Amino acid sequence: MGLFDMIFDKKNCSICGGEIGLLGNRKLVDGNLCKNCAEQLSPFMTDRRQSTVAEIRQHLAYREANKRVLLGMNPTQVYGRRSTKVYVDENQGTFFVTSTKNYMAANPDVISVAQVIGVQPTIHEDRTELYHHDREGRRVPYNPRRYQVEYRFNVKILVNAPFFNEISFEFSSDHPDSPISSLYRTLEAEIAELQDRLTPSNYVSFAPTAMMSAAAQSVVEPVVNVIPEPVVEAVPQPIANPQPAAAPNTWFCANCGQQNNGKFCTNCGTKKPVLRRCDKCGWMPEDQNKLPKFCPNCGDPFNEEDVG
Repeated sequence: MGLFDMIFDKKNCSICGGEIGLLGNRKLVDGNLCKNCAEQLSPFMTDRRQSTVAEIRQHLAYREANKRVLLGMNPTQVYGRRSTKVYVDENQGTFFVTSTKNYMAANPDVISVAQVIGVQPTIHEDRTELYHHDREGRRVPYNPRRYQVEYRFNVKILVNAPFFNEISFEFSSDHPDSPISSLYRTLEAEIAELQDRLTPSNYVSFAPTAMMSAAAQSVVEPVVNVIPEPVVEAVPQPIANPQPAAAPNTWFCANCGQQNNGKFCTNCGTKKPVLRRCDKCGWMPEDQNKLPKFCPNCGDPFNEEDVG
């Protein structure tokens, strides 16, 4: 078979069996995925190309279970100023992130606050030099030089989930031009509040619903009269058949998605990951192999107490 024949060779989706169009194939390690099936995957999944057909089937089963869990969500707080927002259900200790207003149709991943490892804000400074024209009409810089400055606030939520481990998005819509401006301080305060809402220790008295792989999950029963649009500051509604309490030291195996309480995964034997983060403010280095001597967020020394 020549190259031309290989390009136009008909392929079928390894999941649904449907025929895949010329430009519609999404490669898997041991098969193919059509566009329709790919659209059902979590938007936060980044390793689709390294996934097997069996792993994609497991992921899609988890996504189907997620639809039923989503029915029980009743957001009480919403964070974010751009299209992407974080919806928090404080009564269940769960949240989801989506850029779609009709989130019931988008099926965003419902995540337990107990799965949050850290919330990392990043402020980017964009500097644009200003110019003017001299007497000869030439475009020249000012002396001293002048700049137009804008600050963009981004947020990264690190989670211990079976199919992804981080969610990144821009938090700000309007961009303040100074660290002493009221907008800059307001954005700082809103992100600090989001960090507080997604801190597992603040939910000690509540048993959050833990999202895990579909094969191991107990699904929350659907509730009646679900509101299709997110409601900010809505009065909490009772949820039918809430999930049982999860142990405070619950963790999810990154290898197989199994929920565990001990030091090793009960399904595959993987050792519980040890993460280092500041015991004062919760900041966590992205590279766990390069630890600072002092926390860049609060200045507290990094030592043996800074273990997640």
